[in-house]
Amino acid sequence: MRTLAGRYQLAQRIGLGGMSEVWRAHDLVLDRPVAVKLMSPEQQGEETSVERIRAEARNAARLVHPNVASVHDFGTSTTLPGREAPYIVMELAEGETLAAHLRAGPLDWRIAVRVCAEVAAALAAAHAHGIVHRDVKPANVMLTPSGVKVLDFGIATPAGAPDHSPDGMVVGTPAYLAPEQFDRKPATPAADMYALGVLLYYCLTGRLPYAAGTTATQLVGARRRVAAEPLPPIEGLPPEVAELCRQCLADDPSRRPTSLMAALLLAEVVDARVYVPMLASVPRPRPAPVSEWTERAATEATEAVALDDWSRTGSA
Repeated sequence: MRTLAGRYQLAQRIGLGGMSEVWRAHDLVLDRPVAVKLMSPEQQGEETSVERIRAEARNAARLVHPNVASVHDFGTSTTLPGREAPYIVMELAEGETLAAHLRAGPLDWRIAVRVCAEVAAALAAAHAHGIVHRDVKPANVMLTPSGVKVLDFGIATPAGAPDHSPDGMVVGTPAYLAPEQFDRKPATPAADMYALGVLLYYCLTGRLPYAAGTTATQLVGARRRVAAEPLPPIEGLPPEVAELCRQCLADDPSRRPTSLMAALLLAEVVDARVYVPMLASVPRPRPAPVSEWTERAATEATEAVALDDWSRTGSA
């Protein structure tokens, strides 16, 4: 078995992407299972890879939240002379991705709402720290016995940071990108909220909110953004959830709800508890409320949740 830094013993590859691979590993020092994300072999020659992965580790390490996979360590491993392969050691989230669950079709609306409430809570924590995830999608949502874990802050960026990717390159997954991201505008939390809207729609219907047959090329075509379709009627679904989904998918970023608002509303609908930052730590939402909550009620709900012991808030 390959061992990194004389400490992390790689056991089984459990994920493979375009720029990295994830391994189940064992921390020999602390005697615990961990996940190790390292650059794929074809990416190891990339000059900026070490700094890019270090930035990812720092971004994720700032987020201490029950719905975010925590980061334990960062390092580099020499694979060939003069070549370093950076890696991140993370909490091993045991479970199955939301993408795997959705292969069987849409979720019961109560489960879909609960899952998206926890994703929204994770995003609220990231946004409170000025971090935009930029790749919210089912493959980056892990369903574990203790609740949802949002994974992979690999292309996360500070809110307001300009898009420095090469011309013609789209950062993120096309179906989950907000319209402004195709125009190369600076990343904002509102972009994550569009992705949350797509995620909620997919969980409720088992498909993306675009016309059947829409291709990735059509989605990324310059200024030919395919409009999201309205959520179809779903038996039993509270109207405020449908309205939240509609607002998240608004073309105008200023009309989308904040992650904090979404987390609280979705949690209220299914009588769940989510761990969110205090209202005072995040900007007030600009769009109109998606339910009839008063500011006082929202404040009281937030304070009650934030002060509650998380050990009693696990998912059913």
